[in-house]
Amino acid sequence: MKNRNTGVDHRYPYFFHYSLRVLLLAVFSIPLSKVSLAQGAQKVVEGRVVGPGNQPESGAIVYLKNDKTNDIKSFISIADGSYRFGQLSPNADYEVWAEYGGKKSPTKTVSSFDSKKTLSYELKVYLAK
Repeated sequence: MKNRNTGVDHRYPYFFHYSLRVLLLAVFSIPLSKVSLAQGAQKVVEGRVVGPGNQPESGAIVYLKNDKTNDIKSFISIADGSYRFGQLSPNADYEVWAEYGGKKSPTKTVSSFDSKKTLSYELKVYLAK
C-alpha cells in the first residue's frame, strides 16, 4: 500500500531488508572462504620403500618426525612398498626415513618452504650402513 504523502509502497520493507542482508552475507563470505581454504591447506608426504634392485619392500616401517613438535608418526609399507602421511601442517619441517631388516634408509628432509602440497620420496633401505 502506498503512503499518500511519500508515494512509497511500505508493504515489503521486511523482504527488502532480508534480501539486502542475504546479499551482503554472500558477498563478504566469498573472500572469507578463500582465506579459510588457504589456511587449511595441508601437505602430504608419500612414496615407496625399496630394497636391492629397487624391489619394493613390504612391511618396512616408515617414520615421519615433526621437527617443530618432535612428534613421530609411523606407517608400515604395503605390498608395493608405498607409504602415505596425510594432513600435515604446511608450517612445519619434517624428517622421513624407513627401517627394514635391521637397516635404516638415509633421512629425507621435508621443508616448510617447499610450496608443493604432495611430496614424494623413495626411501632406499639397502644403501644404509
